Amino acid sequence: MVRLLAVPLAVVALGGFQSSIAPLSPAVRSDVARYWHSGCPVPLSGLRVLSVSYRGFDDRTHQGSLVVNAEAAPKLAKVFRKLYAMRFAIHHMSVGEVYGPPGSQPADGDLSGSFECRDAVASPCSKGTSTGHWSNHAYGLAVDINPVENPYVGCGMTRDKKALSYLDRSRVRKGMVTPAVVAAFASVGWGWGGSWTGSTKDYMHFSHNGH
Repeated sequence: MVRLLAVPLAVVALGGFQSSIAPLSPAVRSDVARYWHSGCPVPLSGLRVLSVSYRGFDDRTHQGSLVVNAEAAPKLAKVFRKLYAMRFAIHHMSVGEVYGPPGSQPADGDLSGSFECRDAVASPCSKGTSTGHWSNHAYGLAVDINPVENPYVGCGMTRDKKALSYLDRSRVRKGMVTPAVVAAFASVGWGWGGSWTGSTKDYMHFSHNGH
């Protein structure tokens, strides 16, 4: 499903890379509202659609989009410009696929995203499903990149069977987070879940405070 975005607040084009930041259009707002409820820590008016160029697994340029916190959008545009320049591959990044109706999501489940009003995910080490406190995603202050290639791991386990081969981080393959990707996010002060201490790692996860 194609969703039209609002007129961008800003558009930047550098070396083939393009980015824009826009408020949520009525159509996008309606879709995102399914993942938001009263009591969420950021209002819908505090979110923006960040559209950026990215390199796909087909080595071609694509336009992707994320819903992020308004204050984080300019910083993240700089990060994705760096990722584009280093030809880092991203599988899917689409507001329509993240927030669209059932069936909108790609079959491989390898969808990068940001805003979702939910609690932080409990480690597979525990039997719980929630930690009882907001995830940085609930603020639009976290981004998950290529979740299949960069799984959430606890006690050496992942809930995603498609990601099992990527538990071995020593064999770097396309779409896996590398030190250069970590440095791109670090350049705007964001931290990586793959650097957490202990047995729990979130290799897909970047956030404004590293949590």
